Amino acid sequence: MRSSRISAKAERFTESVIRDMNRQAVAHGAVSLAQGFPDFACPPELKRAVAEAVEADINQYAITWGSKALRDAIAETTPRHFPGWGDIDAETQVTVTCGATEAMIAAMLGILDPGDEVVVFEPYYENYGPDAILSDATPRYVPLHQPDWSIDPDELRAAFNAKTRGIVVNSPHNPTGKVFSGDELQLIADLCQEHDVIAFTDDIYEHLVFEGDHIPLATLPGMAERTVSIHSMSKTYSVTGWRIGWTIAPADLSVGIRRVHDFLTVGAAAPLQAAAVTALGFPPAYYADLLTAYRERRDVLVPALEAAGFRVHRPAGAYYVMTDIRDLTDEDDVTFAHRLIRDPGVAGVPGSSFFSRPELGRTKLRFAFPKQLKTLEAAAARLAALGAS
Repeated sequence: MRSSRISAKAERFTESVIRDMNRQAVAHGAVSLAQGFPDFACPPELKRAVAEAVEADINQYAITWGSKALRDAIAETTPRHFPGWGDIDAETQVTVTCGATEAMIAAMLGILDPGDEVVVFEPYYENYGPDAILSDATPRYVPLHQPDWSIDPDELRAAFNAKTRGIVVNSPHNPTGKVFSGDELQLIADLCQEHDVIAFTDDIYEHLVFEGDHIPLATLPGMAERTVSIHSMSKTYSVTGWRIGWTIAPADLSVGIRRVHDFLTVGAAAPLQAAAVTALGFPPAYYADLLTAYRERRDVLVPALEAAGFRVHRPAGAYYVMTDIRDLTDEDDVTFAHRLIRDPGVAGVPGSSFFSRPELGRTKLRFAFPKQLKTLEAAAARLAALGAS
């Protein structure tokens, strides 16, 4: 008789709670503010660029670590957006991946060894823990403290030791919308250099900053040589289904990333890589308009949540709102989130999925606002029933 056992690694984590909540929203006809993908169209220029690439027969494998045109575009545009970056060698430092998700796991698998420790701030995007586990590394969690999700310097210092090999930094931050300050990033940089630690920076919301500034950790003195910076088309260009991401890393670390990437996926879709070059060529006005549109969406959802009785942590970046439900219910986050889907019909994500210990998130729900205004207004109308009860 066949054994039904799965691997010990896979036993240590569940399927994505975020994607499960979105599936449940669809099944119940709820307005889904669970998974962070737009319900509006991507720029029409990108649709045309994909069609043209397919018609031009760009339909076979690209170079494993990314087409030359895309890598060149990444190397040219990144320092333009963030001048502190300096020169990037497209031939040795840029690796195009199947989304930021693959970029993170390829980077960890390519750089970490069994027994290494990885510092992860919590709450955290749900992939980081499983990524460390799959890499045979040990995540070491450091809390971000409410109300502003700040770092306690002493707690962070205490997390670094002789086994620490990596730290994950996500700014702007999912799920809280926190934008890490210059002082916080400098503290992280100092500790990385003191303990010879590699920083894995998830920068996919780099163009969605409402308050403060996005400071890429790689631009701080001494950090370019020890930072794997992870980026994606998904959020900036509203093409989450394209699965085009990339890493920018020192040449010696890129060797490991590329080797793992080669055997994980071979490469990202060639016609979509060609279209990504078009996106990276958009003018500054595109990014200004993007930010204006997302600020408007945030400013629809946040007051609606407050009026419904949620305690709201106003996001400074990204497109998520982290809330507290303790004024609305004595139920835990999972129970309340499932009830919310059924009545009044709005889906969020239980806060416990963003913490190493579920009890830390039992009073929290996360909502996403990369949606049409009419979608957010429909959610607001349904949520109003909570405030009236």
